[in-house]
Order: sequence, then C-alpha cells, then structure tokens
Amino acid sequence: MEAVRPESCGGEAAAYGAEGRPVPVARVHFRVTRFIMEAGIKLGMHSIPIATACTIYHKFFCESNLDAYDPYLIAMSSIYLAGKVEEQHLRTRDIINVSNRYFHPGSEPLELDSRFWELRDSIVQCELLVLRVLRFQVSFQHPHKYLLHYLISLKNWLNRYSWQRTPICIAAWALLRDSYHGGLCLRFRAQHLAVAVLYLALQVYGVEVPAEAEAEKPWWQVFSDDLTKPIIDNIVSDLIQIYTMDTEIP
Repeated sequence: MEAVRPESCGGEAAAYGAEGRPVPVARVHFRVTRFIMEAGIKLGMHSIPIATACTIYHKFFCESNLDAYDPYLIAMSSIYLAGKVEEQHLRTRDIINVSNRYFHPGSEPLELDSRFWELRDSIVQCELLVLRVLRFQVSFQHPHKYLLHYLISLKNWLNRYSWQRTPICIAAWALLRDSYHGGLCLRFRAQHLAVAVLYLALQVYGVEVPAEAEAEKPWWQVFSDDLTKPIIDNIVSDLIQIYTMDTEIP
C-alpha cells in the first residue's frame, strides 16, 4: 500500500510505496489535502477557509513541481494563508502543534526551542513563496453559496416526504467537501461543481425531480444555463476517482 512518509513535522516528505516505488502524484495530493481538512477541523476552521486552503495548495502545485517542495510544508502555509484570506486568523504555533500531533499522535506540544522557531520561520517564508508563485491571486469563488441556493430551490420543488426521507442535503455537502481532495475546484466553475454534486446526490438516492420529463430543459440547466451533461459527467467521474483513491489509501 502506498504511503507518504513525512520525516518530521514540516520536514522532508517522501512519496514512496511499500516497496520504495514512487507514488502517483494524485495520491500524494489526496493525502496532503486530507491532512489540510483534518488539521483545519482541529484548528476550528470553517468550511470556506478549509476550501480556500485546499485550493491554494492545488493551485501552487499546478504551477510547481511536487519534487521541488515539501507538500506538507506547503499545506501548512496554505492553512496559514487561507486564515488571513478568509479573515479567520490562525496562530502559527497552533498550526505547528496540530500538525505535529497529526504526524505523531499522542505527542506533547512542541517546546519553544530552536526546532519550533525553525518550523515557524519555514511556514512564514513558505507563505511568501506561495504568494509569489500564485501572483498574489489567492481569493477564490467557491461553490458553497451556489449549493446552498440550489438546495433551497430543490427543497421547494420536491415533495416533503421525498426530501425528509433521503439525506440529499447531507450527501451533497459531503460530496462538495470531498471534491477538494482533487483539483476539481480549479478545473470547473463553482456553479457547475455545485450542480454536479447535487445531481450525484439525487442519483445516489434515486430521487427524481418532479415534472422533469415535461420540462423544456433539465432541472440542472435551470440552475446554470451554460452547463452541459458532459461537464456533469466529467465532474462525477472525477469524484468517483477520488472515492476510488480513498479506498486504496489507508
């Protein structure tokens, strides 16, 4: 089973399989974004700042080679920067301690010694690197507000029994959150992602939108005029690949 082995918190990260073979880049990014999400939750971050941190991370490695930088250090700097962008400021000390405990469960918080200050300086310097690489374009339009609007509309369309007996809302939010394990946030428009996760949630639970057969155009095109079925299929396919990876990575 492949694994990403960080030698230390914020130190060198090696991407190797059980037999020393290189791990596919997508699996490395999956693991690191899972770290961002788990660390973000422990730091008390809201969903939008976590999404911003993941997007910053993915965008950085669209511009840079994975072999050139420690992905976990980039991830910690992405969390730190996302807190500033979304006005949910975080202390570097908290990021370091949460990250250290993630890699070394049960460990005590780091002492304020030379190692701690080296890690802190690395995160701050890396934040400046990320900003330069991304040309200071670190504000993003996320699908969350669109999904909320679409869910409210859909709730009004469906009968109360169909809505209450199936967790469409919970499933759609979970699908959207998990989409950030991959680079879907960069490859697709926010509106299209929001509709696609809602489309998949409805498909999973076998719920049909009323009067869809008689409608002039499909319900998902009502939400986004320029959305096409191939785009939805591409997003759904990418999501399925993410969940396939999840079953293969411990």
